[in-house]
Amino acid sequence: MKLSFHGADRGVTGSCHLLQSGGKQILVDCGLYQGGREIDEENNEPFGFDPAAIDFVVLTHAHLDHCGRLPLLYRRGFRGEIITTAASRELARLVLLDSTHLQEEETKYRERKAARRGGEHGSIEPLYTMLDTLNSFEMFGRTAKYGNPVELGAGVRATFFDAGHILGSASILFELEESGRKRRVLFSGDIGNAGHPLLRAPDVPAACDIVVMETTYGDRLHKALEPSVQELYQAVIDTFRRGGNVIIPTFALERTQELLFFLRSGVEKNSIPGSTQVFLDSPMAISATEIFERHADCYAKETMAMFGEGRDPFHFQGLHFVRETADSIALNRISAGAVIMAGAGMCTGGRVRHHLKHNLWRRESSIVFVGFAAKGTLARQVIDGAKQVHIFGEDIPVRAAIHTINGFSAHADQQELLTWHERTGSPTRTFLVHGEQEAMTRFAECLSGMQVEMPSLHESYEI
Repeated sequence: MKLSFHGADRGVTGSCHLLQSGGKQILVDCGLYQGGREIDEENNEPFGFDPAAIDFVVLTHAHLDHCGRLPLLYRRGFRGEIITTAASRELARLVLLDSTHLQEEETKYRERKAARRGGEHGSIEPLYTMLDTLNSFEMFGRTAKYGNPVELGAGVRATFFDAGHILGSASILFELEESGRKRRVLFSGDIGNAGHPLLRAPDVPAACDIVVMETTYGDRLHKALEPSVQELYQAVIDTFRRGGNVIIPTFALERTQELLFFLRSGVEKNSIPGSTQVFLDSPMAISATEIFERHADCYAKETMAMFGEGRDPFHFQGLHFVRETADSIALNRISAGAVIMAGAGMCTGGRVRHHLKHNLWRRESSIVFVGFAAKGTLARQVIDGAKQVHIFGEDIPVRAAIHTINGFSAHADQQELLTWHERTGSPTRTFLVHGEQEAMTRFAECLSGMQVEMPSLHESYEI
């Protein structure tokens, strides 16, 4: 039995781990690296294994940093089976189609730029094409249900447990038997932030031998949820009083839906003005919200009850869905009184960059960050206090009020990660992944007395 690591190793994006047992090669996630241009180049590097030799990809959830290289895996020879939950399957298709579109648009932009400079551009290619993506969809096979084992071969089975991170997310337990040896290996995926109204708290199988767990927030505690909700409401009120707009860079999956949930509640309870106009300027987030509405069985009791009563937790008067590009451009003519939610959450692309260009320099406006921002991203630059940023070839001064509200995070914080780990029993080894170096190191210190590994890229271990 062997375990090797090929992404999100001492870093937060690009999750990709390879488990070998019983003659089967099983990839857990195949995510995209996200960040600056040098990160884009990392996506093109060899995987560190032969894609054609992979029998199964077991997908923990549909965030781009966990599924975003599946079309590239297919392009390089993978023809095995992709297994995930029903909700993750739908969301992954949406995420990958959007990623492909962005890849192709970026390629066209680079070609135009090269042409203007009189250079050759014949070698410029996207990471993968729409054909690669559509072909990779054909590899999705069995649908996993929480708690029901999936047989992957003699002596190899996988069971999905609700990770409480986004709709359909899972921690995955592998029960392995080879040459008389047995191992229970648990991959955390991304662990959810318990106590939020949309999704259930993470479920954890006990008595694991080996744990591979994320450490995104392994070095800090989140703000409590209720004060974070109130901080959001106050940011809206203060911004409207100044005569500006609220720009919220948001992730299309889970974060958007949770914010819609709280904005609806704020309007209904008069915590924010009833006349508040909210624009969801993200075709992907709109489609994701429609998928969320088709999987009401995944929610916590409060939200399930709302669906049962015929109430949509994500819709309210004053909410506008913006799909067309022309309508998105028209939003830039609104100078005050709007809450504009747009992707991407780390401001690495998408429509939010246009809204930042038109609002970052305005003292009347506010930018509200409600999620993790990786190093090298535009969001991280603003959060870290940059006085000006480069957007679409222009240097934009940062004068707007900047709010960072961590209580909405879909990731468990340090204490929740420790609690999750305690519930796995007494694992003989714990591998820490999906965290920046400092966060991972500080979390490892909290597991003193245990065998803890922090693997480097392409490092392999006998288990």
